[in-house]
Amino acid sequence: MEYNPFTLTGKTVLVTGASSGIGQESAIACSRMGAKVVITARNQERLHATFDQLNPEVEGHMQLLADMTVQQDVERLVGELPKLDGAVLCAGNSMTLPLQFGTREKFDSMFDINFFAPVELLRLMYKKKVLLKGASVVLIASIGGTHSFMPGNGVYGASKAALNSIMRYAAREYAARMVRVNSICPGMVNTPLIHDGTITEEQLAEDAKRYPLGRYGEPTDVANAAIYLLSDASAWMTGHDLVLDGGFSL
Repeated sequence: MEYNPFTLTGKTVLVTGASSGIGQESAIACSRMGAKVVITARNQERLHATFDQLNPEVEGHMQLLADMTVQQDVERLVGELPKLDGAVLCAGNSMTLPLQFGTREKFDSMFDINFFAPVELLRLMYKKKVLLKGASVVLIASIGGTHSFMPGNGVYGASKAALNSIMRYAAREYAARMVRVNSICPGMVNTPLIHDGTITEEQLAEDAKRYPLGRYGEPTDVANAAIYLLSDASAWMTGHDLVLDGGFSL
């Protein structure tokens, strides 16, 4: 057999937020690398569309409908999950809003999906021993949590900074069972989230010029980084926030 430390063959991987964007691409990419993939999201139709794109040569893929902001859904999901070798927690949302309009309600809404949802899922998966010894968890954070990358993203950035912080504590504590926890901090990525009309296409094109590599990221860029963190190739990496931003933070 050809040696490939990046393969996911034989691994079972959960991907949340799998109905679109980074989550969808991560699920498809993991299946192509040989993983049995469990996908979850709250939109049945779009989740099924992702399921249809998973590698048919791998048996046992699963799709489980759940809203990560609903505690009962999270608990039910954890109860239905098989034992996992890895997880990519992608479910999240963005918000472009000047801080003067960042009310407590806005912060609560953003933290519910970007922070509390993945943290509660991670907590329960570890507590219920769904994560196998040697499992790898990848949290999708953002350079918004490490840098001030675009005006009006303070509420969003705060939620991702909190996620990066809890990642480090989880990595230290979960190492007792050899469970690794890392995050990926992408710059702007071409997903439906950034094309919702809040920022004009002209503004997005102008902003992309600020990236030394001359473009925004694509979901495949993030998915490939997730594959590395899930694979045995990164077996000695934990507690790291991997910045993936086309050189923006330079």
